[in-house]
Amino acid sequence: MLLDADQCYRALCTHDARFDGRFFVGVGSTGIYCRPVCTARTPLRRNCSFFPSAAAAEAKGFRPCLRCRPELAPGFSTVDAQRRLAQAAASRIEDGSLAGRGLEAVAARLGVTSRHLRRVFGEEFGVSPIEYAQTQRLLLAKRLLTDTRMPVIEVALASGFASLRRFNAAFRERYRMTPGELRRDAAQRPLERLDFDLAYRPPYDWESMLAFLAKRAIPGVEEVHRNAYRRTVRIGDGKPVTGWIEVAPSSRRHALRIGASASLARVIPPLLARVKQLFDLSAHPEEIAAVLGPLAEGTPGLRLPGAVDGFELAVRAVVGQQVTVRAASGIAGRIAHAFGEPLATPFPGLTHLFPAPARIAACDAGEIARVGVIGARARAIVALAQAIDAGRLRLEPSERVESTLEALAALPGVGPWTAQYIAMRALAWPDAFPHPDVAVLKAMGETKGTRAVERAEAWRPWRSYAVLHLWKSLENPR
Repeated sequence: MLLDADQCYRALCTHDARFDGRFFVGVGSTGIYCRPVCTARTPLRRNCSFFPSAAAAEAKGFRPCLRCRPELAPGFSTVDAQRRLAQAAASRIEDGSLAGRGLEAVAARLGVTSRHLRRVFGEEFGVSPIEYAQTQRLLLAKRLLTDTRMPVIEVALASGFASLRRFNAAFRERYRMTPGELRRDAAQRPLERLDFDLAYRPPYDWESMLAFLAKRAIPGVEEVHRNAYRRTVRIGDGKPVTGWIEVAPSSRRHALRIGASASLARVIPPLLARVKQLFDLSAHPEEIAAVLGPLAEGTPGLRLPGAVDGFELAVRAVVGQQVTVRAASGIAGRIAHAFGEPLATPFPGLTHLFPAPARIAACDAGEIARVGVIGARARAIVALAQAIDAGRLRLEPSERVESTLEALAALPGVGPWTAQYIAMRALAWPDAFPHPDVAVLKAMGETKGTRAVERAEAWRPWRSYAVLHLWKSLENPR
């Protein structure tokens, strides 16, 4: 990533939130690096060095600022192929995928060689994937020490360190203080609930996001209560970890507050990665609005709702074919209650986990049909579950879009609209265009899908956001 030092310094002087997370500034006179929104006294230009990532700043010997907390900076969102590859690798590193597996495994999962991944990653972040991973582990540990009462040994393990000794040594070497010294100055939180702030670049239309999720909430699995979104979650294969989350606007400027059950302490990296994707916290709204033009003028902070569970989202898309949003939510709720696991939570509206692919893959279409799913869609849901359970299909943001669309198209009952909708939300693909979509055609004043697709070319590479704006213009999104 190329940085213009003068532009970076101007953003630092004005605390411009649009640049938060896009660069970090190292201050030579203090040995500390900050976010551009830091409220500390602005350093002199000659003392500033600018870096594309926190890892690059730490690789040069800078320590994170305790005031602006670089670990809270928002992430990246891009559609450029090379940058998307680097971001996909970064996401996997942040969710702990590199731990115990090695870079070759991550590269193979992304369909490239480790050599190519190192080159692309270095160009984007200014450091190697291994250096990036070490910084992410330490920044997560710093966050847990500051924001929770988790014992230090649990912080070390949750952050991806194999032993407390290695954690203490790495923390002391990088930050020049012990974990205990940092914690003494930190606010303590109840261990029964973990709380985190996740930042975003303004504007953020929280009301529209909450309304979108509320209309599609699966009874027993999700709910919107007052100004908060809640849901049950399952993370991991084999012996998954389960619990609940609650998300609402933070009192901290430009951030969402994430509450999570203490049961999720061991899977914090993948949990936070899923929440970021669900609420599209890595978006650059000014870049999107610049392409969409008048379409985005009324609601420039509209975000692309993602998915915590790609399989759940895909099932919801299949049952939503040619039925109302409300009816689809009810059907999905019956699936959850019939095949999902019960889960105890402090919220009466959250009672079940959505069933895992393996559970549905073991069913026949007749069992699914008995909860109110018509035969063709029941068969599509079973085929979808079997493809995911067998590893032939993966519905995650880091997956390659074209090959995933091809795999979806090969499944019975999955047409172009459904495949594009799944790519839009489960893959976090910003350039999806679900078609033919009646609401989109109506909003565009078109009667032919081919004409709508032609006109939508002007909105590339942000057609997913264009669809959201079109749906909102009718106040009847799909």
